[in-house]
Amino acid sequence: MLETLITSKTRVKLLLKFFLNSNTTSYLRDLAAEFGTSTNAIRIELNRLEDAGLLNTRREGNKKLFKANRKHPLYENIHNLLLRHTGIDHLVEKVAKNLGGLHSAYVINSFARGIDSEEITVILVGTDIDEAYLENAAAKAEAMISRRIAYIIVSPGDAPGLLKHHPEALLVWKDLPMC
Repeated sequence: MLETLITSKTRVKLLLKFFLNSNTTSYLRDLAAEFGTSTNAIRIELNRLEDAGLLNTRREGNKKLFKANRKHPLYENIHNLLLRHTGIDHLVEKVAKNLGGLHSAYVINSFARGIDSEEITVILVGTDIDEAYLENAAAKAEAMISRRIAYIIVSPGDAPGLLKHHPEALLVWKDLPMC
């Protein structure tokens, strides 16, 4: 779907990289190695996104680091579009609300780093999570988004220890206490 709107595959990869997780930073040569694309093709797209104000830059030595501009008026729209494109929004909406004692959910690994992949790995933090419902809902979500879903269930006490091993973890759902 997104590829029909944005014909540059490199631009789509860059948007996924920077706008799925706005904490992601990277530089030209690292992106070229990651995407298996020439530095020239990436430089052109980075310049376009920077000129549009969608990316912020800073210098570290001789490297120019890029990061999503969260203050751009279209940031939230692009972020939400990418969540829909990847199917993460369906996963959260269809599953998280009905799991029982879910406190929070994090996407880790490739997707959290902004790399499109065939698998979405999710850490579910909670107590008394309905695992039968989760397994059924995950199977339905996999069919809907055409991606495999792997999940790890941890207690709130164990979550900080696990999350420290995944600094890229992207919070996608949090139970808001009633006021």
